[in-house]
Amino acid sequence: MDAFILLGTFILLIVLRMPVAYALGLSALAGAFWINIPFHAVMIQVAGGVNKFSLLAIPFFVLAGAIMAEGGMSRRLVAFASVLVGFVRGGLSLVNIMASAFFGAISGSSVADTASVGSVLIPEMARKGYPREFSTAVTVSGSVQALLTPPSHNSVLYSLAAGGTVSISALFIAGIGPGILLTCVMMGMCLVFAKRRSYPKGEVIPLKQALKICVDALWGLMTMFIILGGILSGVFTATESAAIAVVWAFFVTMFIYRDYKWRDLPKLMHRTVRTLSIVMVLIAFAASFGYIMTLMQIPAKITTAFLTLSDNRYVILMCINAMLLVLGTLMDMAPLILILTPILMPVITGLGIDPVHFGMIMLVNLGIGLITPPVGAVLFVGAAVGKVTIENTVKALLPFYAALLMVLMAVTYIPAISLWLPHALL
Repeated sequence: MDAFILLGTFILLIVLRMPVAYALGLSALAGAFWINIPFHAVMIQVAGGVNKFSLLAIPFFVLAGAIMAEGGMSRRLVAFASVLVGFVRGGLSLVNIMASAFFGAISGSSVADTASVGSVLIPEMARKGYPREFSTAVTVSGSVQALLTPPSHNSVLYSLAAGGTVSISALFIAGIGPGILLTCVMMGMCLVFAKRRSYPKGEVIPLKQALKICVDALWGLMTMFIILGGILSGVFTATESAAIAVVWAFFVTMFIYRDYKWRDLPKLMHRTVRTLSIVMVLIAFAASFGYIMTLMQIPAKITTAFLTLSDNRYVILMCINAMLLVLGTLMDMAPLILILTPILMPVITGLGIDPVHFGMIMLVNLGIGLITPPVGAVLFVGAAVGKVTIENTVKALLPFYAALLMVLMAVTYIPAISLWLPHALL
């Protein structure tokens, strides 16, 4: 009955279209009232949920990504990717995937990735004869890489939801393997489509111009080398690297590229603060929700239920994947990470699954949800940027869904894809 009161209240409020953050907070209060816990205990958890040093990584990485996104970085990364792969048949689709990989390693956001890369490449691909639906599908599916590769905001959220027991640095490094796998699979699909549909070849960029493009893009690409290099060398932590990324992004944008006007900075800061306020309120109320769940012993009950199904870790992982895929289509990624991680953590630790590995499984699952209707935020952004309907975009995405599921199975059942680099470098 305890679980019914807490989860039932939450589901009811979501059905009534209440924002997820407030639904979590009110559900926590309803659960506290039911089990006779003082409301001030819930409020203490709300305050404690955002009183964590590691959380500083989120606003800094969001700000660094916003500065680079609006400062001309996406255009330069597209040009850089064109130098590398733009000359082959279907080269613009490969450029799209590679530019998303580069930009995702700077912004850590699929939405920013889709909006920035898509606004540059979708019109250009349409001009070169690619169908807009295909161009949009490539952009949307390629943006999932940003959720895996550092600096992924969602990795920070996962570490927080796991009670701080999972290293953010380990999660960042673990995302490199799945991110590269996803990039290779997507590029392979684009090559197949290009050959079957006779998409045009790109032009070979002259050496002098190519060198200029590479040097121009290198300033922005240095952001990811600074983040990873600092973490791996032990010079600074993942949280400190976020602050350094902001300083570097600001320096490159305002003094090297100089495409962004100083008078526009206050507007950028305002948009960033608005985004962060939503995230922080969500984290705060999710902490109170998790507190009440723990008191009601819901995670322990769910662990028992899963282990009753089977004692085979592969079967249980398949069940968890199916659950995450369904839930990912119905709710945004951040609240699901904050709600489900405390519930599933006892299950996966009981099965002997590395929490870092499970973090990658969760990110790939929920990343697929972001590009799947009815609540796929990245899907909606991509369709808006590409000026195509959701229905046509989803049809074009069908083969990419199949590829993403293949990547998910590989990440799930081959732990080395996620764990080899963290074990070797950390």
